Amino acid sequence: MTKALTASMNVIVDTGCANLASVKFAVERLGYNVTITDDIELIQQADKVILPGVGSAKHAMANIKAKNLVAVLQNLTQPVLGFCLGMQLMAESSTEGSGDDIVPCLNLIPTKIEPLKSQGNRLPHMGWNTLSQVTDHPIFKGINPGDYFYFVHSFAAPISEYTIASCEYGSTFSAAIAKDNFIGCQFHPERSSALGSKIIQNFLEL
Repeated sequence: MTKALTASMNVIVDTGCANLASVKFAVERLGYNVTITDDIELIQQADKVILPGVGSAKHAMANIKAKNLVAVLQNLTQPVLGFCLGMQLMAESSTEGSGDDIVPCLNLIPTKIEPLKSQGNRLPHMGWNTLSQVTDHPIFKGINPGDYFYFVHSFAAPISEYTIASCEYGSTFSAAIAKDNFIGCQFHPERSSALGSKIIQNFLEL
């Protein structure tokens, strides 16, 4: 563990809707310090920001608004990595699946979250699945098509110009998206064994 690793300030945004302890442990296991916080100043001053999340976009966005974090997250210029629902919150909006209930999200990456077209496969899409396509984005250094990651989701981002990795489950969807300093992974890096740790390490080394 070097001074360079421990001196960096990394934060996990406390959205009130994620298993933050497992994300924190995954970062610390790599030798990095990380703080779980919803403090606006700490988030703004961080070197790297992780936005995890589980559950519904509606509940998560309500929490983010209640904590006055919408504009804070939208104006971050340092690298930001979203996990699972955290990735979906980076989109323009999310369709919750009940009628026409469209939830406005953070609008960091111009894509819309829709119900996963599983073509009869069981939902949620839960368990290990392979990446079918991977770009040369630095977050995927050392990661290849065919590598396995752990997914738990019923909604997904479609393939678009912002897709940096894809996966197939009934249909092809975005396993990861990125725009500027914002990166989102639909899978759970903190639950994806050694390759998931590699994703987190690549992010912290950006």
